[in-house]
Amino acid sequence: MLLTVLCRIFQFFFNFGAYVLPWRKAERIEGAGCIAELPRLLGENKGKKVLVVTDPGLVKAGIAARVTAILEKAGIPFSLYSGVEANPSVNTVNKIFDVYKSSGCDCFIGLGGGSAIDAAKAAAARSVRPRRTVNQLGGLLRVLKKLPLFIAVPTTAGTGSETTIAALITDTTTSYKYAIMDINLIPRYAVLDPELTVGLPPAITAATGIDALTHAVESYLCWTYGTKESIGYAVDAVKAIFENLPKVYKNGGDIEARQAMLIASYKAGFAFTRAGVGNVHAIAHTLGGLYNTPHGVANAVILPLMLEDYGKKVWKKLARLADAAGVSPAGASSDEGKAKAFIKAIYDMNAKMGIPRGFDFIKTEDIKRITTWAFRESNPLYPVPVVFNRARFSKIVGILMQ
Repeated sequence: MLLTVLCRIFQFFFNFGAYVLPWRKAERIEGAGCIAELPRLLGENKGKKVLVVTDPGLVKAGIAARVTAILEKAGIPFSLYSGVEANPSVNTVNKIFDVYKSSGCDCFIGLGGGSAIDAAKAAAARSVRPRRTVNQLGGLLRVLKKLPLFIAVPTTAGTGSETTIAALITDTTTSYKYAIMDINLIPRYAVLDPELTVGLPPAITAATGIDALTHAVESYLCWTYGTKESIGYAVDAVKAIFENLPKVYKNGGDIEARQAMLIASYKAGFAFTRAGVGNVHAIAHTLGGLYNTPHGVANAVILPLMLEDYGKKVWKKLARLADAAGVSPAGASSDEGKAKAFIKAIYDMNAKMGIPRGFDFIKTEDIKRITTWAFRESNPLYPVPVVFNRARFSKIVGILMQ
């Protein structure tokens, strides 16, 4: 009880402080083939030489070459860093920063999923705070300087990193995954080209799609920090994901649905940037750091389980989301019935897309560390509907292991 009171007091006053921050959204560029706009965006912002940050998979798939060919044709100098791994490390961020300095670049393009964009954002933060280590930048509002021009080009529809204040980085010496969170990390532009997501394997499409759903749901359930706009974006994203994720999972070439998913991911990213995430992410981040679990998969598995554990505290809000998603049972009028139908719909969607119900890789000896890290991440900052102590986090982890 005391823990809840203390967290609520912190969140109440933090909410007032949040209103004075210079919030903004990444300017959205969308449409099939819109990566052709990159030279214009760089030119209008006087970008002289750009560092393109991506991962080996996108080089192999030829997507990185599509972007660099556009730059070459326009006569725009660039350097390429393509070594970003899943759950990017402090070491990777430092390598990107070193390339940025040594090659004389003055702006960034983050090309890829959340890992590539997050790593590029963290390196951009280091470029304006060169005397601080990546670890020293971790936490809330520790950058506080305008970044160089940053253009995010997502190739998955899930993380929302193209419009968030966060960059998630893993310290491989401790296996601890943490966030650098600062208003200045919001990219200047988000280039949402559905053609770049057409070749995504169904499994990645599924995991990243539920990742976006988790962002939307958790931000909607937050009891404070949210605004009318962020709440509306969260509902829009839930509706769009339920309508379009099954389509793109079955047919990756559905350009219209792919575009809808990119916009949903963007909206969910904005929603949680303004309103916050919750206990699902607190556990998912620990699994990413300890076991290199893909973030979207972790969120997808934990989300319905967490919603069940919240119980009646979230029934009213989940009932509204059930209506928006079109999964309310015919004739149902009770919040409980609609909420449980919404949770079941997530379980069903996960099952149809091959997402498991739990994880067999969690080690018993890691439970204490997982619960401690999750507890520290969530409290007191996250305005969750139910404040968890260590024991309640441990309970969820135990169920995940079954």
